[in-house]
Amino acid sequence: MATSAGPATELLMFDALELSGKIKRREVSCVETMTAYLDHIEIHNPTVNAIVALRDREELIAEARERDDQLAQGQYLGWMHGFPHAVKDLSAVKGLPFTSGSAIFADRIAEADDLFVARIRAAGAIIIGKTNTPEFGYGSQTYNPVYGTTVSPYDTSRTAGGSSGGAAAALALRMLPVADGTDYMGSLRNPAAFNNVVGFRPSWGRIPEPGFIAQGAVAGPMGRSVTDVAHLLSTMAGPDANAPLAIDEDPEIFTRTLERSFRGARIAWVGDWNGYLATEPGVLDLCESAFPIFADLGCEVDAALPDYDPAHIWDSFLTWRWWAQLGMADLYADPRTRALMKPEMVWEMEHAVALSALDITAAAQKRNDWNAALNTLFETYDFVLAPSAQVFPFDKEQHWPQSIAGRSMDTYHRWMETVVPWTMAGVPIAAVPVGVDDRGLPMGVQIIGRHGADRSVLQLAYAYEQATRWVERIVPPALQVR
Repeated sequence: MATSAGPATELLMFDALELSGKIKRREVSCVETMTAYLDHIEIHNPTVNAIVALRDREELIAEARERDDQLAQGQYLGWMHGFPHAVKDLSAVKGLPFTSGSAIFADRIAEADDLFVARIRAAGAIIIGKTNTPEFGYGSQTYNPVYGTTVSPYDTSRTAGGSSGGAAAALALRMLPVADGTDYMGSLRNPAAFNNVVGFRPSWGRIPEPGFIAQGAVAGPMGRSVTDVAHLLSTMAGPDANAPLAIDEDPEIFTRTLERSFRGARIAWVGDWNGYLATEPGVLDLCESAFPIFADLGCEVDAALPDYDPAHIWDSFLTWRWWAQLGMADLYADPRTRALMKPEMVWEMEHAVALSALDITAAAQKRNDWNAALNTLFETYDFVLAPSAQVFPFDKEQHWPQSIAGRSMDTYHRWMETVVPWTMAGVPIAAVPVGVDDRGLPMGVQIIGRHGADRSVLQLAYAYEQATRWVERIVPPALQVR
């Protein structure tokens, strides 16, 4: 679909890598870029509420002017030189609000950058603010008591998903060139599906996390093209001394061409796990409509499942996730801060504080068993395909789907179970669009690979993208010519 014309609009429609080249060659100035994006944000952000804690315009223009001065002096910081960038509000940016969407931290200001934020800044980006997220990232519906609700630009009566909902909606509306997010339970994948953009959950350890425990949460890139996502991954990734489990591989590999042949590649389609997962009518049909595209690329797509009970994956996931919440036990123990928690967080904490070491040990064994079963599947198949979500974007006033196709959901996040197996395996996943239904609501699929095979997953996502061009073909209504 066409978009409205004009120089500013043309600049905003550039892929991030294309914009990067134009800035480097000084065909477009950093001030022009910042001005165009801020003007666009002023017009569209009030409708979707994707970008929050936006900094002062004059300060941002001044920083953009400094970037132009650096270029004039031959100083080029990196491929994000002069990019406006907003960081998800679950991550810290020195000097900016760091609320995590919680009333408990409504006044908190970050004292230092998180590692990946520092890397983005070092690559030349100008941090303009934050992107909205649900409270502490709980649930794939982006609303919180600090900044309110973020909606999908494809239907502003519906949620943008989450927890990287603000990032995905901002990308879809061309309010950012690229975006960062985090993902424990599909937070880079579900909002990518709901907003017709690309999300990438890297292998565990690709983007360093401090400590000695491979928990579920990872940071990752989002964008409007797979190449843009790969380049942002190259910036965010790489080993760090404080992350002993980090993958020790030069992230420069993600800046190389993604073109390759997939003739003879085999893909396992897990779908709804033979009816185990509840799915809204139309979700599987739309995902399966992508099969001929993969076939044209030379792939064979088969319905196939790992030899493992998905109920065991879910059980171990619950324990693992509860364990991860124990760092907030003090907030839960204090009646004053507990009263400020959303019900879903209280539910998580109630279970977390009741865990025993035996519970965690049993969950760890189940996780090991699941990983072994998945590796056995990968002996036959090169990739796995799964829906990125089990429902289409739903009403923004609904906190979470209580039922799907007549099946009741027993927890606030059971409706997101399609993402859980791959989180628990720590494997790389590209979430790519598969088009829209007859209501114009987007959906996506997860392309899943072996641990460490991040580049291969991106290469398949790139080949699929070149054949479909969903992001270019279906822009949000607010950007369409009238």
